[in-house]
Amino acid sequence: MATVPLTPVDRVEILSLMDNSLDVLMASTPVARRAKLGPDPYLRPQLRAEHGVSMLITVARAGRRDALLFDTGVSPDGVLHNLEVLERSLHDIRALVLSHGHTDHTGGIQGMLARYARWRLPILVHPDAFLKRRQVREGEITNLIPPSRADLEREGIELVVETGPTFLLERQVLITGQIPRTTPFEQGMPTQQAWVDGEWRPDPWIHDDQAIVIHLRDKGLVVLTGCGHAGVINTIRAARQLTGVEPVHAVIGGFHLTGSLFEPVIEPTVAALKAIGPRVLVPQHCTGWKAQLRLAQELPEAYIPNSVGTTLVLDAQAP
Repeated sequence: MATVPLTPVDRVEILSLMDNSLDVLMASTPVARRAKLGPDPYLRPQLRAEHGVSMLITVARAGRRDALLFDTGVSPDGVLHNLEVLERSLHDIRALVLSHGHTDHTGGIQGMLARYARWRLPILVHPDAFLKRRQVREGEITNLIPPSRADLEREGIELVVETGPTFLLERQVLITGQIPRTTPFEQGMPTQQAWVDGEWRPDPWIHDDQAIVIHLRDKGLVVLTGCGHAGVINTIRAARQLTGVEPVHAVIGGFHLTGSLFEPVIEPTVAALKAIGPRVLVPQHCTGWKAQLRLAQELPEAYIPNSVGTTLVLDAQAP
């Protein structure tokens, strides 16, 4: 894998527009700025938590700020609702990045297209994100509805469909593309199937799972995952190899360590993260309570619990 230079930035802000967790009384920290209640919080619409992810990411460099959206949550109106409560909008974002094609990350697209008429920003996506998929376990089937490529193309959306790494915002943001699977313990999702050539076929690897990587000047990489189906350790390894930057300052997003299939992966993942030593660790969404507990125990200085409406503020080293 060839190294690709990534422009360092002065600040990264990550606003959690959707996550599984909401705690309006959670205290702020120097890194995590919680949403303010205001004088009449119970007379106004409340923030909403759902089984999904969406982050508004802003990078700042040399006095300029640029923003992009990472995933859209599961429901057509969930992220839009939270934007209204937070008095924010998506008018000025430069792009939408989809971590993968599962519904809990792409379900909000149609609502956004309806709200922001003639949305003309590019959408970056791996080609497998458009596969029709399902989970089959113990006789139960759960359909995973992908975004419709035909519908997006009809809307005139610019689709950037790539398997390899791509850049955004003047090479300040790297989209990893397909992530190599190199650890012995991150083995994908064995219960997943994809509809290919007229039949359901095993699709455990979820090759469309990709992450966002940003280089915070003098501190290291900021790695953002959607579900982390590629494995959070595989993802960090790929980020290091792609950028040639070894220090990892922050790891934020879903680690997919919940449920009986994935709980055996918790301990090797925690051990590997402890060895990597990020200064900021914010597990979200599908990480699960058992993994959250172990991460909090083993990396107490780095661990920060998330809540919808939280803005994570990561600043570069002062000159």
